[in-house]
Amino acid sequence: MFFYPIYFDYTYILVIIGFVITAWASINIKSTYAKYSQQRAQCGLRANEVARAILNSANIYDIRIGRINGNLTDNFNPKNCIVSLSDSVHDSTSIAAIGVAAHECGHAIQYHEGYSLIKIRNTIVPIVNVGSSLSLPVILIGVLIGMSNIVTFGIFLFSLTLIFQLITLPVELNASSRALEILKTSGQFTPNELSGAKKVLTAAALTYVAAAFSTLLQLLRLVLIFGGKSNKRR
Repeated sequence: MFFYPIYFDYTYILVIIGFVITAWASINIKSTYAKYSQQRAQCGLRANEVARAILNSANIYDIRIGRINGNLTDNFNPKNCIVSLSDSVHDSTSIAAIGVAAHECGHAIQYHEGYSLIKIRNTIVPIVNVGSSLSLPVILIGVLIGMSNIVTFGIFLFSLTLIFQLITLPVELNASSRALEILKTSGQFTPNELSGAKKVLTAAALTYVAAAFSTLLQLLRLVLIFGGKSNKRR
């Protein structure tokens, strides 16, 4: 009877860690949103009405409030000048929905005021999309033909995703901060309601932190695996 040695790729530990962190962040945002979706704001305003009031308070009148299909598909499109609120948010009076709507208005205010990081993020989006799709093929080609420079370039292309996520994080935090400040100064929400909205937005922000950390671990894994192989082929 012959026994073959089992090779264990220790870098899979990084994959597992990244998966656990992102899974926790996903579960956390879903549970937090579900909790505050059941709590209604005493003012009785719907999320779309709050969004309109926020934009008006910032002297922004050329941005429309629209509806978009899906759940938590909310976004702000600067090209069309539309804050799109999902079906579960648009007409809801829940604290969670109001927090989400306020956050998207925070992005609209960022554009209106020329917030630099959001401009940088949007500028590099096409580059990041190309880099993320080509990174692994480029790395594999470099390994196969024994060209360490190509491998390094492929890893660099992958790192663009991490750079994008690191820029996105402060953009998202800033949008939430702007939104919460406006909700606070409006005087229409109680301290408990503001606290609930903040918890929803904080949970959402943690998903960006988890995504960035997971990408960092993937980048480290690529360096450990392919970086070593490229060095051997020099």
